[in-house]
This record gives sequence, structure tokens and C-alpha cells, in this order.
Amino acid sequence: MAAPTKRPHVVVIGAGFGGLAVGRELADEPVDVTIIDRNNFHTFLPLLYQVATSGLNAADVAHSVRAIFQKSERVHARLGTVTGVDWDARTMQIDEQEPLAFDHLVVAAGSATNYFGVPGADRFAFPLYALDDAVGLRNRILEQFEAADRDHSLIDDGALTLVVVGGGPTGVELSGALAELFDRVLRRDFAHLPVDRARVVLVEMEDSLLTPFRERSRHHAIDALRRRGVEVRLATTVESIESDRVVLAGGETVPTQTLIWAAGVRANPLTEALDVPTGPGGRIVVDDDLSIPDREAGWAIGDIAHVVEGGRPVPQLAPAAIQGGELVAANILASIQGRPTRPFRYRDKGTMATIGRRSAVAEIPRAPALVGSLAWVAWLVLHLYMLIGFRNRVSVLVNWAWNYLTWDRGPRILLRSPRTRHVQNGAG
Repeated sequence: MAAPTKRPHVVVIGAGFGGLAVGRELADEPVDVTIIDRNNFHTFLPLLYQVATSGLNAADVAHSVRAIFQKSERVHARLGTVTGVDWDARTMQIDEQEPLAFDHLVVAAGSATNYFGVPGADRFAFPLYALDDAVGLRNRILEQFEAADRDHSLIDDGALTLVVVGGGPTGVELSGALAELFDRVLRRDFAHLPVDRARVVLVEMEDSLLTPFRERSRHHAIDALRRRGVEVRLATTVESIESDRVVLAGGETVPTQTLIWAAGVRANPLTEALDVPTGPGGRIVVDDDLSIPDREAGWAIGDIAHVVEGGRPVPQLAPAAIQGGELVAANILASIQGRPTRPFRYRDKGTMATIGRRSAVAEIPRAPALVGSLAWVAWLVLHLYMLIGFRNRVSVLVNWAWNYLTWDRGPRILLRSPRTRHVQNGAG
């Protein structure tokens, strides 16, 4: 009797949007797939800011990778940290594990925070790119309010001043959520604390927020944040960050104990260990079919890949990562079957950002920009749809409904655990 034919082995680094898309597309194909990540869960990054501002529980935005592929016999999850690749031998090195052989390798390890060389940023700023970051930031905010409640003089030292650096979607969404948390929730929790002295300061180096958006959306975001009491500082750069203050251009200082960095990302530092060509932001250079040049059977997708279409970089958004994962899965099958691969063509489905209750901006190609309540409802529906797992969707919907009806929020708890600042292998 003939021995069974060994199926090609596809290894995916990263359980983000792109990595999961590869696994789903190949789940019923004649290949074996291993998805490796340093966490055993997928994180729904667009809602991290709600965990940080006590709107959602950490488990609401995370889902076990093994559970996602529980019904698939050919897709397997592995917990581990990738440390290198031998492209000639087609093996991958994993910290404290035996090397893992592959026939095709997909790098979908996402991004890391980019501090742009600002002195003190890597030491004192709070990033918001992993679940640990969100829980750590929530702890920090609550700790500062508890400390100020014991000693009101700490307010003058910036205990209740939160500075958000970066006026993109993350910075805008976080600033709006913080303003509502202070005004509608913590004001009632801390009845003897002058919460009206709490400040949210949003610092953006450009002369507008949400710069990729249309003018109407940008104006709405600024107006909506200012109505909520956020101090929007445009055309302002950060010179340095210290433990108790931020120094702005021109020497102005803002006392703060909590500075949140939402000013940009760079490729996951994993690229430095993979022996691959890199471009802007340390991202992996890819050909038009998302294969890695001169690395046979190597592919890169999502935030870690430098994908150019029509002379312009493809935006670092979840839809782009998902579309890249779907294409790479198809191209891997084509390669195995000896067929030509297809080039990547990004389908722009639009972008959104929420500012707070009944306030958001939504832009869809070839359609008028939506602002206000209609955009907010569209944002809610889309994010519920994109969440992975029925339990997660139900839990998020219940939390959102409770928040809307009562102006209350759930997980205002301090978790006594060390604050970690690591970069996930799987984030995009």
C-alpha cells in the first residue's frame, strides 16, 4: 500500500486579522497550517481604547486562536516567540522550542509603537497597541484618580491631566472616550474630588485631526472633541517626555502623570531577525503578489508589509490585512499547483472613527461623508460584525447598551499585575 502523501505545511507568524484570514482560507484545502503567536488569542485592536477607558472587559476584545479553528483538522495554533528563519533549510526558530519546518511562510506579525526618537517617550509614554497596554492604561487612570482623591494637591502636579499624542483615529477615539469617562462616570464615583479639574489634552503635529479624512470629517472631529471639553492642540510637536511632564515645542510644559502615545507605528521588530528586505518604517518589501523578493515561499501581509499600489502605500487597516491574507492563501495554492500568482488589488471599503456617544465620522468611497449619529450607528454595526466570536459580540453589545442607557461603565477595577510593554508577534 502506498504511503500517504505529505501535505504542504504553511506557517503563519501572527494571529492578527491577516494571519487569521490565511488560516480561514486554507482551512479546507489540502495543506496543513500552523499559526504561531506569542499570545494564545487574537486581539480586536480597534476596540482596545474601550478597554483602556473602562467601556469593555479585556476578554470582550480577545478570542482564543484555538477556539477559532476548533472545527478545523488542518489549522493548528502554537504559542511561541519566533527568533529567526533559515530560508535555505525552510525552518523557523522559536524561543525554547525545536525548529519548525515549513513549505510556505507567511509573515503577518503586525506593527509596534513608533516613538520617532522623542526623548523619554519609550520610558514614560503609555502605548496602546496590545491588550496588556490597554489594561495597564486603565490601571494607571484609576490609580491617579484614587491618589488624587486622597490628596487633592496632586491635581496641580498633573495627576488628573491626561495627554494624548497623535490626532489619528486612535488618538481621537481615545480622547473622546476619556472625556466622557471623566464627566459622566468618574465624576459620580469620586463625589469628593473636583473632577472638573481633570483634563484631556490632545496634541497633534499637523494643523488638523484625522488628516487622511475629508475636510467635513476633520472639522466635525475637532468640534465634537472640544464640545466634550478636550483641549485640542494642533500644529504642536512634542520635544521630550519626563515622568511628570511633557515638553512641547517652544518650551511649554504640561504637568502630567499619564501621557498616551498614539502617534504612529512601525513594523514589528521581528523583521530584524528574519533576514528579509525592508523599506519605510522597517516594513518588509514585497512584490505585487505579496511574495518576499529572493525568499522563495516567503510572503508578508498586513502592517508588517510595505505594499505599494499605484505608487502609493496601501493603508495599514484591518481590511487591507484581511484582503492580503485572502490573496496570499490563494497564491500559495497556485504556487503548489504550478499556476501563476495574482497581484494584490486593494478594495477600499472606507474608514471610520468615533468621537463619543452619537458622534462619529464615516467615509465610504464614492459616497458623501457621514458625520454624527448616523456615522456612529454605522461604526457600531461594523465593529460588532467584525468581532470574532458570538460570545464577544453579545458581551460587547450588552456593555454598549448598558453604557448608553445608564451612562455607566463596567470594569472600573484595578488589577495588581506588573505593567508589561512587549510587542506582539501577531498584531496585523
